[in-house]
Amino acid sequence: MSQNGQTVEIESVPLQEVAQALLLTRPFAETTLDALRGLDSVDRVTARAGSVLMEPWQPVRFYWVVLEGEVRADRPEPDGSRTEVGCAHAGEGFGETPLLSGKSHSPFIIQAMRDSLLIRFSEAQFWNLMACCPSVRKVVLENMAQRQQAYQVEALHREKLVSLGTLAAGLMHELHNPGSAAKRSASQLRENLLRLQRLSLRFSDKPKTQNQLSCMKRLLEHALHGCHAPALSTLEESDAEEAMAQWLALAGVENAHIIAPALVGIGFDQAALACANDYFEPEAFSDTLNWLEALVSSVSLVCAIEESITRISDLVMAVKKFAYDDRSVVRDLDVHDSLQSTLTILGHKLRIKQLGVEKRFAASPATIHTRGSALSQVWTNLIDNAIDASPENGQVEIATWTETGGTAVENGSVPGWLVVSIADHGAGIPPDVLPRIFEAFFTTKPLGTGTGLGLEIVHRIVTQKFGGTINVESEPGNTRFTVRLPLNDAHGEKSATAPKS
Repeated sequence: MSQNGQTVEIESVPLQEVAQALLLTRPFAETTLDALRGLDSVDRVTARAGSVLMEPWQPVRFYWVVLEGEVRADRPEPDGSRTEVGCAHAGEGFGETPLLSGKSHSPFIIQAMRDSLLIRFSEAQFWNLMACCPSVRKVVLENMAQRQQAYQVEALHREKLVSLGTLAAGLMHELHNPGSAAKRSASQLRENLLRLQRLSLRFSDKPKTQNQLSCMKRLLEHALHGCHAPALSTLEESDAEEAMAQWLALAGVENAHIIAPALVGIGFDQAALACANDYFEPEAFSDTLNWLEALVSSVSLVCAIEESITRISDLVMAVKKFAYDDRSVVRDLDVHDSLQSTLTILGHKLRIKQLGVEKRFAASPATIHTRGSALSQVWTNLIDNAIDASPENGQVEIATWTETGGTAVENGSVPGWLVVSIADHGAGIPPDVLPRIFEAFFTTKPLGTGTGLGLEIVHRIVTQKFGGTINVESEPGNTRFTVRLPLNDAHGEKSATAPKS
């Protein structure tokens, strides 16, 4: 047959014709001809360089042995690129992993990298070899173990990159908003300072009485504490601004409707401004209020800059905690702190869908002593999935509590498990999908939006790194993942026995 202008030739040949060549390969090196007598014929495959031996998702039916040349397996990516999975050189076998693991399809492209000669065994012949040839069985199982280990390393690295992408996207959104706000406030603050300078020069033309100076001092002190003014509801704020604007206009203040919102926003009312109305002439009163508005506006801008910088600092701290989560060997880990850091990083996704977060942090203690790492990766995947599943204006629920049980509890008085529950109120997980959600590469998300690795990695981190458990319950309108973590090191002498989920 021909593939992409290249040629693959397949012919059925008697086993005796290729037996000597097979005995020189690693899978058959310790096998005798007598052990192979149950095989009458096999497929000999000749492939030109660039030929495709198997397409992605083609049914898996064969075990292959490379006699000459080189064959490579690639995984196609959603963006059209390919990721190399592995190579088989002359004398090596491949294709045993999907057969032994019961996979009906392979996600890989199998392609000859050079002119190659291969022997192809059918599925029935493969199982016959596994049953009748112990030496072949040994090599095949060793190869599968090595490839499974390599897969786990690659899958973990891949999922870390996905989490890093989520983290980077979060940072991009989170840092952009306070950074832009601080920049805008700094620009407006420059204009306000110039305005304050002009008004101050006008004030200096006329001497001030002691009452006027005392009044201005009180107004100044009030303005400087404006960052902590009590918040008003939308209706209360609108009514207060309208009343202030009318009062200023009746007093002959210039720009009354412009300066009223700034004065209300920083906590001024008519009573606080009464001294200026009492001690200043109408023209001077107008200048005083405009001076005060410029000052108030400047203080508000300083507050905005301070708030933006604080937000950026909080983000940097959250990322620092996230990044160093994977570096400590033995430590006390605050789960509430870890959850809050993840929520901070994913805040932009919550705001896009206008989702609320209900936190019920009841765990006490909330700190686990562990050698485990990468816990933030668990929360990132679970909370990110909950956000994706939630409807607009919905709510994500995060709860923690402690449970007793296992050998970590002494005299029944110390809780042995810290439990974290993450729930959403989306459409739910279909019953036929639920048993498979922790399988590698299984995803219900559209092509290009899900890797199928997230929950598999979560399961591995929780169970293997922390010695905990994870289970899921789902029905329409309520999906809940529950993670149980031992309060003591899962690999130490006081590890608990996980309760059945």
